[in-house]
Amino acid sequence: MIRATLTALAAVHLLAGAARGQAAPATPAVLTRQVFAAESSFAATMAHRDSAAFAKFVAPDAIFFGEKSVMRGRQGVVDGWRPLFAGPAAPFSWRPEKVEVLASGTLAHSSGPVLDPSGRQIGNFNSVWRREADGTWLVVFDKGSPVCNCARAP
Repeated sequence: MIRATLTALAAVHLLAGAARGQAAPATPAVLTRQVFAAESSFAATMAHRDSAAFAKFVAPDAIFFGEKSVMRGRQGVVDGWRPLFAGPAAPFSWRPEKVEVLASGTLAHSSGPVLDPSGRQIGNFNSVWRREADGTWLVVFDKGSPVCNCARAP
């Protein structure tokens, strides 16, 4: 499991490095794949119970919105999420379904379902990623929301 997380992390860094090595700027499709890979690897840190790897995806100035409070900065987020990494089983999982990157290639938004251990959707996540000078992507904003079972207006 840890090997899979490390492999995914290496892939993200290789994609970022490949984008930096190109003469022309990375295409929107390449950047979208980078963010999708970063979000997938970020989610894998929870599945693999690896809070140290989790922290590497969080920007130093990040803001994560919790149910009762706002966590500010990498250390604040790591401290706030520490209970979620306790125990052998992850309390939830998530996966990206949509990723959009600004034309500038500097910011991206990812979203998708949050699932309980049985695989039932219990919420949605929204994350904003920032491309750093070295080409890596870090989460700067993160907020979940409950599933809406409301009827659509006619």
